[in-house]
Amino acid sequence: MGQLNRRTAHVQLYLYTPGGEALARPAFNSGVWKPAIRATGIPDTRENGLHVLHVLRHTYASVLLDAGQNIKALAAHLGHADPGFTLRTYTHLLPTSEDRTRQAVDRAFEDDLETDDGLETA
Repeated sequence: MGQLNRRTAHVQLYLYTPGGEALARPAFNSGVWKPAIRATGIPDTRENGLHVLHVLRHTYASVLLDAGQNIKALAAHLGHADPGFTLRTYTHLLPTSEDRTRQAVDRAFEDDLETDDGLETA
């Protein structure tokens, strides 16, 4: 087996322990998520486990995409190093190009009776 290439990286941690270490999933689950679930009165079952966080993340991404956020910015918000990964993961949430194209053309040809910019003004 080959030797692992270990590089030091400095990253900003969003979830960390009081000692400043990265908060691992098991520690987050037992120390943060489960107590929060119990405090709300929601049943502490497998169905209410960490996959709920995945759903919330997916919802966050879909709301930003629907609002017109670009893929590069969304990738940064989600912590993805590669916007291509974000695009491949969330492409199905993007509004269809047919809808966007049709809406753009409709807006371009909307009648605006307040302006006099027809052929007569050319």
